[in-house]
Amino acid sequence: MSNQFPLKTLWRSYFCALVATAVLAAMNPFRTGQLVMFNVKYDRSWHFFETVFYILIGVFGGLYGAFVIKWNLKMQVFRKKYMAAYPITEAVTLAVVTGVICYPNMFLRIDMTESMEILFQECKAGKGYDRLCDQNHKWHNIGTLAIATVIRTLLVVISFGCKVPAGIFVPSMAIGAAFGRMVGICVQALHEAFPTSAFFAACEPDVACITPGTYAFLGAAASLSGIMHITVSVVVIMFEITGALTYILPTMIVVGVTKAVSERFGHGGIADRMIYLNGYPFLDSKEEHTFGVPVSQVMETRPVCLPANGMELRQMERLMTENQYQGYPIVEDMHSKILVGYIGRTELRYAIDRAKMEQQAPAHAKCSFAASFSSPTLPHQSPNTTFDSIPTTSTQTSLDFTRYIDPTPLSVHPRLPLETVMEIFKKMGPRVILIEYRGRLTGLVTIKDCLKYQFKVEAGGGHGGVVAGGTEDDARMERLAGWGTDIVNWGRRKLGLREIGEVRLGEEDARGRSGV
Repeated sequence: MSNQFPLKTLWRSYFCALVATAVLAAMNPFRTGQLVMFNVKYDRSWHFFETVFYILIGVFGGLYGAFVIKWNLKMQVFRKKYMAAYPITEAVTLAVVTGVICYPNMFLRIDMTESMEILFQECKAGKGYDRLCDQNHKWHNIGTLAIATVIRTLLVVISFGCKVPAGIFVPSMAIGAAFGRMVGICVQALHEAFPTSAFFAACEPDVACITPGTYAFLGAAASLSGIMHITVSVVVIMFEITGALTYILPTMIVVGVTKAVSERFGHGGIADRMIYLNGYPFLDSKEEHTFGVPVSQVMETRPVCLPANGMELRQMERLMTENQYQGYPIVEDMHSKILVGYIGRTELRYAIDRAKMEQQAPAHAKCSFAASFSSPTLPHQSPNTTFDSIPTTSTQTSLDFTRYIDPTPLSVHPRLPLETVMEIFKKMGPRVILIEYRGRLTGLVTIKDCLKYQFKVEAGGGHGGVVAGGTEDDARMERLAGWGTDIVNWGRRKLGLREIGEVRLGEEDARGRSGV
């Protein structure tokens, strides 16, 4: 994975976004003549006293993100351990459970984008979806929205990460919109109960003061910020999909509160946590660490090296078959370990294939990655030959791979602080950094080595890493997996299907004959 974002990538992204916007405007998919998904227009502005409720929505966004991230990561561990072999069964079960649970609720029954469009709208003349704007049914709407918020949150926890292609943006925004609309209706009911209170002194008499749709808009921004741990991008996204420029400042307030609450429960959104959970080598450029140790305590002290001269072609092919390293340091000899250069696995594979195809190199041909360090060539030795200087029909006993190596690889001193090495990975994006002391190779370090040490320190300091686990959690997961298997098997028996783990007569013999 890339740990850097160069400027040329930014310009390419900008160009792609520009082309996508032009195509979207030409297609006019929403049939409104605009580019926004939810064309929202609010006739009333916001009041300063509503900041209290905006803060409440921001707190909800932070708590929602922390709750979903924590339990969804546990669900991911459970899914990898017990459900990896049954992706179709899992997807069908989730679809059935979702349909049965969601259909009775009028906000869960419809599509999420449609529900957000309804919740964002401003009530006019008592018109709304299924009496949403009817004041006589406000308590019914509050209860329905609360149930929708809870159910959809639980469904996001168990469904995000399954084998069905789906995202987290729209579900999180739908959850926040439901909660925000519920808060807006409560504030509206509070204003109707105490219209002369000093708290509502900014409201004009006999004029609608509270717009519940704006609370749904801000709730969607809060939940999206809480689950992804993004701030400025959320403000821009909400403006892009709604066009509601009036509420930019309230959106900034909500997002700021959400970020403050989210940071109390850990750094990084659900995407960052998924990267660490899956073991991808990625260093977050926003994180700062103070380990206080040199890189020599983290490096690999016994890297697989290639001698600059004397290694046979078959030995090199066997070495590449036995391991899957993405590159190899080249040293003068295996005793002195004087660093000569570095060659990537792709370049080495290409050089070997070309030598065998164009030169018909035998398996005992000697490979050279640098000029000989010994005295001039002896009379009975054949000099190294490059690919372009020999006939294609001849066979060579010495192959020159010099032009495929990097003679000046990135190397550092063993006493260099680990934090500095991690900054080099972030800023320059190398695959590997060699550790060199007085010209001799002493080790190498990769991003995975840095991350392993980081997780080791965090676990030792009581942070628990990405997902804390133990014997009690494992026992709970095993019981839950057993209950789930029993339920699925009961359903499959009712449908006349094969149970999970069942092998029918004849299949076992077939597997034995096939060697499975």
